[in-house]
Amino acid sequence: MSCIQYKVAEHVFSIAFESEALSAELLPQMENYSPFQVASDNSTNVSEIIFNLKVMADAANHVGHSPLDYVVETRQEDEGQVIVCGHTNDGKAVFDFSFGNDPAGVLVCSQDYREAELRLSSARRKAGLDNALMVLYALATARLDTVLFHGAVISKEGKGYMFLGKSGTGKSTHARLWLKNIAGTELVNDDNPVVRLNDGAAWVYGSPWSGKTPCYKNLAMPLGGVVLLSQAPYNKIARLGGLQAYAAIVPSISGKRWDAAIADGLHNTENKMAQAVPTYFLECLPDAAAAELCCKTIKA
Repeated sequence: MSCIQYKVAEHVFSIAFESEALSAELLPQMENYSPFQVASDNSTNVSEIIFNLKVMADAANHVGHSPLDYVVETRQEDEGQVIVCGHTNDGKAVFDFSFGNDPAGVLVCSQDYREAELRLSSARRKAGLDNALMVLYALATARLDTVLFHGAVISKEGKGYMFLGKSGTGKSTHARLWLKNIAGTELVNDDNPVVRLNDGAAWVYGSPWSGKTPCYKNLAMPLGGVVLLSQAPYNKIARLGGLQAYAAIVPSISGKRWDAAIADGLHNTENKMAQAVPTYFLECLPDAAAAELCCKTIKA
């Protein structure tokens, strides 16, 4: 069984397919991972691989009624996507994915999230694989000064600027306003960028996951600022500090916060980010003036 390796934000992970048939089915659909693929040879030390994922077909699974016996801990739902989280009797973490009424797969992880198996259903297999990899990546890197965000990132003059907010707030809209009205800008990622701290400095990276906007760029740059967005009938921006900056960052970071080790790792990174990265609160209209005000302020 051959393995394929990918590197995201300098972290390497490995995927192995149970069969040639499953590999032939899924690999052609994985164009979003191609920019991040690295040579699968002996040059990568085993200790450098953050996780190994074995992908299997298991058409019998049904979300919430999986053949796998596990205890349900919580259930998350967002825009029709459902994740049932739990654990087996021997302590392995379980994530059961579905989209509407379509089961997608069940992810079973070792306690340190370094080894995992994904049992895909017959429906929505690519979506199940994407969700499993995002979950596994977020958990495996939580103690490595790395966080997976829900946000949009624009680059300008060699730095990245990240826009955060609840679903429907207008992150993608604000990013598009920068692209349209501010010269020298580029979309880095429109949904799931990665931030990693290197020697105290925050860097933002593109990822293979970018929501509804195809944008899978293997880019890395210093994170110049973070902006929390809120819709308003006017445009106003203010710098946040201390606890306010921390509170602005935390809700947009993926992680299993009821796991103490994961929560501690995330808190450590979030606290460092709040101190190292200029963070702002932008109340705005969806117009060019908002983008211009934001750019002028955070680049001042």
